[in-house]
Amino acid sequence: MNLNEKYGTTALIAGGSEGLGAAYAESLAAQGMDLLLVARRKEQLQATASRLSEKYAVNVGQISCDLTSPDALSQILEAVGDTAIDFLVYNAALSYIGPFLATEPSTHAAEATVNMVAALSLVHHFGGKMVERRRGAVIMMASLAGLQGSAYVTTYAATKAFTRVLAEGLWYEWKPFGVDVIACCAGATASPNYLKTNPGKANPLEPKPQQPEKVVAECLRKLGTTPSFISGTANKWVSFLMTHLLPRKMAVNMMGDSLKRMYGVK
Repeated sequence: MNLNEKYGTTALIAGGSEGLGAAYAESLAAQGMDLLLVARRKEQLQATASRLSEKYAVNVGQISCDLTSPDALSQILEAVGDTAIDFLVYNAALSYIGPFLATEPSTHAAEATVNMVAALSLVHHFGGKMVERRRGAVIMMASLAGLQGSAYVTTYAATKAFTRVLAEGLWYEWKPFGVDVIACCAGATASPNYLKTNPGKANPLEPKPQQPEKVVAECLRKLGTTPSFISGTANKWVSFLMTHLLPRKMAVNMMGDSLKRMYGVK
């Protein structure tokens, strides 16, 4: 079934201007959904919106917004107006790489704000409307980093653990109301933000970065069937090893060693 037939005609994508967010936008626009894209960088946002609107003949609204701002939710609600949001993708995220103490508390707080607080606000508001209408879908982007403690991305990993657990709980609460919720636990993805970090190869066994389109396609297939999933076959094997076969201490050590080598942390 076409997604706009099942869930509705309008999707809001937070973090929708490039990478995974743009891939979600492309896939949903291809199915005839109108879009509202939320992103901080106005030029990239405009370019993505124009391209999708022209290619798929759908309406693509733009909301340029800094999700660390205390009035981010009010800005988004004002821009949305009376439009019913039937499909919500929360892909926005902040991630800083390095030793925990080398990063200022305000920076950790910004990560928590974008990755958790803003997500909570949007999911509570728009998800609540979906429950009232008894139809809708929510996708929340989690991460393999959140399956165990992950050194040098400690706060990011902790926020992604929160994302997964939140989505899983909402999956149960909202399924009687026709609202499907899923957490997509992605590994390394060949998005502009990931590539900007200039990661080295941690070890020969590490899965190659997935293309955003592959992650999105699998997530949309899984939506409505499970509360969360690991994207990509190689990532599934690695996560099974880390969470089921290895002792927790060994898994945390392996993740820390991998990230230390990947980013050249001294």
